[in-house]
Amino acid sequence: MEYQKRFTDTALVERLKSSGAVLIEGTKACGKTETAKQTAASVVRFDADEQVKIKMEIDPGSVLSGAVPRLLDEWQEYPQIWNYVRREVDERRQKGLFILTGSATPDDKVRRHSGAGRFSIIRMRPMSFYERGWSTGEVSLAALMRGDAPTSESVAFELGELAEKITLGGWPGLIGESAATGLRFVRDYVSLIAEVDLSRVSEKRRDPYKVTRLLQSLARNISTEAAVTTLSKDIKGGDGDMDDETVAEYLTALERLMAVENLPAWNTHIRSSDMLRKSPKRHFADPSLAVGALGLSVDKLTADLNYFGLLFESLVIKDLRIYADAGGGKLFHYRDSRGLEADAVVEYADGTWGAFEIKLGIGAVDDAANNLLKLAAKIDTEKTKAPTALTVITGNGFAYRRPDDVNVVPLSTLTV
Repeated sequence: MEYQKRFTDTALVERLKSSGAVLIEGTKACGKTETAKQTAASVVRFDADEQVKIKMEIDPGSVLSGAVPRLLDEWQEYPQIWNYVRREVDERRQKGLFILTGSATPDDKVRRHSGAGRFSIIRMRPMSFYERGWSTGEVSLAALMRGDAPTSESVAFELGELAEKITLGGWPGLIGESAATGLRFVRDYVSLIAEVDLSRVSEKRRDPYKVTRLLQSLARNISTEAAVTTLSKDIKGGDGDMDDETVAEYLTALERLMAVENLPAWNTHIRSSDMLRKSPKRHFADPSLAVGALGLSVDKLTADLNYFGLLFESLVIKDLRIYADAGGGKLFHYRDSRGLEADAVVEYADGTWGAFEIKLGIGAVDDAANNLLKLAAKIDTEKTKAPTALTVITGNGFAYRRPDDVNVVPLSTLTV
């Protein structure tokens, strides 16, 4: 299969110019290794090369010998290599020496010294709509954040077609495959997390049945602020009962696998006395994993539009993370004690920010736009900049700016 270009390609080349080593982290099968191989001059597979184990026992530093940039794939299998890389970067005093890729965050048994000044970290996710070839790219997030008015041709997806795309997700290995193949893939992916991966990353036996029930609960509560107590209550009702502490432990392991990636709450200055909610929203690395966890199908998705809408929100959040990261931005959500919310807030380091509501159907655009305008009116602009963009992201239609200056942008027109 021909390599499909990723936004990480550009980020990797740029980071190698300024850092001795670059760490690409992300959930398994999102394409880290293939992307790194496009730039690497040599490769060592820590999870597959039998010689690595011998070298790590005798002379760990020898693993680093080879043409640079040298790719250390699945480096977390031997987390002590981190310190050897750090020292090698210090000794050689060069940029672009190593690329590390990993699908799990190592535990802290091996003390890893700070990589400040030596390592640059890139978070890679399953492919966005644009990378997947499902977006025209007529609307740039960066341009929206500069205040530009969006325009595009009209785009339309039937619900069934959009459901198929959510099922296939952003997995590079599913390019050109059918929705049925995608369903098998995500079901197997979730099963492997429950049967193998969570125990491996925890270094202790985890009950696959309980892991599965937790993944199903996360899937049912996707795009919500479900607390640990809510998840544990949702799981109750059988041999899989889990207390809050156990649920929290399992969630930590899932985060180390990068299979889940919660969306933090935005903390800002508002004029009113309303309290800001601090709870994160629950998301998988790709919403297709929720489909796999619940054993859904395209027909079942289109028959439950409320849940379909939650999956669509999670899909947009994943894409906004990718597009915002490419421009140096961070993603949050907003909710206050009166229930006023914004599904996403993009904020840059200089304080520039924009708020986004996500609606599957264009019939909900007016209410979403009113919410965004209410949020903008609450901001204390003496302490926080006024928003440069208020945008409703939809499943269909065309991109335009409303008379009230709120943008309307279909996901299938959006890019970096």
